[in-house]
Amino acid sequence: MASRGQEGVSLDSLTPQQLTQVKKQLDEEVEHLTASFTQLHAAQNKFKDCLRCVRSGVSSPAEGKKVILVPLTNSLYVRGKLVDPDRVIVDVGTGFYIEKDSRSAAEFYEDKVKQLGTNIQELEAIVQNKTNSLRLVEEVLRQKVLASSQPSRAG
Repeated sequence: MASRGQEGVSLDSLTPQQLTQVKKQLDEEVEHLTASFTQLHAAQNKFKDCLRCVRSGVSSPAEGKKVILVPLTNSLYVRGKLVDPDRVIVDVGTGFYIEKDSRSAAEFYEDKVKQLGTNIQELEAIVQNKTNSLRLVEEVLRQKVLASSQPSRAG
């Protein structure tokens, strides 16, 4: 079992208390990474919604002006009219807005969705590796606890 280990440290050489500390740290890391994973998915969904809105504004021009709901807060909207569906204002982050034509805005959001998809895949692999490490630490800890609870045989 000396082959088990992480970053050159054999888990078998650690005491149960040290293994418990490693397990606690891995639990916290997995929890944090999972929360980040959820936040990335939420951001990706918001960009997908923005992309859908930009595309629908361009593809279905109503007679003159298109009626839309404008968000004032996360839960408060007011009715508005889209005067020029080919010109939109895009939130590019940290409170900065840029006016773009609809095609450029759609490309911007497509890039964001794609970039977040790549980040999600990378984070998913990291979460999987941390989870596997956590399972390994739990198994070694369980074996050490079982071994210490069995009476030793003097022969």
